[in-house]
Amino acid sequence: MSASAGETTLLRWRIVIPFLLTGMIWGSTWWVITDQIDGAAPSWSVAVRFAIATPAMFLLARVMGRSLAIGGNGHILAIAIGIAQFCANFNFVYRAELHLTSGIVAVMFTMLIVSNAAFGWWLLGQRITRGFVVGTVVALSGIALLLIHEAGLNPLGGSIPLGILWAVFGILAASIANVVQANETGRALPMVSLLAWAMLYGTIADFALAWFTAGPPQLPDRQSFWLGIGWLALAGSVVTFPLHYTLVREIGAGRAAYNGIVTVIVAMLLSTLFEDYRWTTQTVIGAVLALIGLVIALRARQAPPPALKQAA
Repeated sequence: MSASAGETTLLRWRIVIPFLLTGMIWGSTWWVITDQIDGAAPSWSVAVRFAIATPAMFLLARVMGRSLAIGGNGHILAIAIGIAQFCANFNFVYRAELHLTSGIVAVMFTMLIVSNAAFGWWLLGQRITRGFVVGTVVALSGIALLLIHEAGLNPLGGSIPLGILWAVFGILAASIANVVQANETGRALPMVSLLAWAMLYGTIADFALAWFTAGPPQLPDRQSFWLGIGWLALAGSVVTFPLHYTLVREIGAGRAAYNGIVTVIVAMLLSTLFEDYRWTTQTVIGAVLALIGLVIALRARQAPPPALKQAA
């Protein structure tokens, strides 16, 4: 095998493995969250998750040889990302899953690219193409069919409109984090270091919010809860972010976002297996339209979306 052929093979595996792994892990996190909000205040589940993830991310930065010195502007940026991404976004997501099945929330979050594009156009001057708009309309049509079906079943006994509202707030919070980290200060900093500090500030905000909204922590002692915390903190937060940014560097942020398709497939499969999600002709059409619209929107996007992607 020639050197060039070996390099091509290496590049292919360097892309395929992180691509599939991040998609599968992020797909599983949506379902794991359902156990985290069973008998525990959502805000405390979020706070404990990132209390574990934060020191692990700092350790990862040091193992990778990244400097933790990010300067004054870097810390201001990290505070903004931490509050938006690791506090607001995740608190909204956990609350959304009190009312909607995990697979539906995962499908809704594919529309993160829409709010990213809107904020990117408004704040960064990024162009939105006609194809992107067409894909967005197709995807939203599919999501609407899924939500109409969900409203008819209401399997969790909660409020579908409230679940949708929490999910939309979560998408907007994640998009704000996406856009603000894409400024000149953010691009100049090591991503792992920026994420470590952002997680720290987000965790501080998580604990303050949890104490204010739910009082002292009262957490379940069942094994599944703590195993889930470990999976979400280490696999769903610390492992996947560096893998995702490897993809961004190798193939660009737009193509890297295709792992959202893998995420949705895994999330809907787990929701079917463990949450008794019922497929009908309407939901199949809705899911297919959502995925087709996502592909059209991503392929049509001219300017690359901001690098920081939501993970549950």
